[in-house]
Amino acid sequence: MKLYVNGDSHAAAAEAVNAHSWAEDDSRYFYLGHAPHPDNMAVGWPRRLADTTKATLICDAEAGSSNARILRTTRAWLADNHHWLSEALVIIQWSTWEREEWSHQGSYYQVGSSGIDHVPQELQEKYKHFVIGTDWLAKTEQAHKDIWQLHVELQDLNVRHVFFNGNNHFQAIADQQDWDLNYIAPYDPAQTYDSLLKSNGYQTVHPKSWHFGKDAHSFWHRFMLQYIVKHQLM
Repeated sequence: MKLYVNGDSHAAAAEAVNAHSWAEDDSRYFYLGHAPHPDNMAVGWPRRLADTTKATLICDAEAGSSNARILRTTRAWLADNHHWLSEALVIIQWSTWEREEWSHQGSYYQVGSSGIDHVPQELQEKYKHFVIGTDWLAKTEQAHKDIWQLHVELQDLNVRHVFFNGNNHFQAIADQQDWDLNYIAPYDPAQTYDSLLKSNGYQTVHPKSWHFGKDAHSFWHRFMLQYIVKHQLM
């Protein structure tokens, strides 16, 4: 069994037990770059779920990720691992709708509304226009369209998969789709990862953080396990 997980910081278990989001922020793990910090991944819901189901975990999640990066890296993994797809379960936690991925001089940059620290100087003017000109409804509609397309591709490949929203939702979408069991309540604001954890008594690691601690990851592991078993996705 292969468990393929992709997403942003919620799937990368950012700050779960260690204040670092990326491995490279810790001098012990600088060589790992933007990979999740090992201390956090060890207690994160993807690792717990893989251990419980005795699956091999492949985690492409990255803190700060856009959905464009999630789509790109997921498709790359599918293309490179076509021989494993019959025994794979793909779980994707979707990021916020406004984030984009920019390719510049051979590197990819994840851009959102939280700041410009990681954008090269020559892209900062473009970034300012990006923030000012963001059309939230258009971004939401595009995300919905892009995610539906991946869902169709996975269905065509007969790949079992489950999607869920991190912080945003698709309540504003007029043309709602039937995702069957493959998307956990995409149109319900109360059913995002953030909302479900908070409604079950879990708070972020500190007031200015979007991230949750070890106990919340344990809850989400159980939540996902129950969903997978109930709907016979393994």
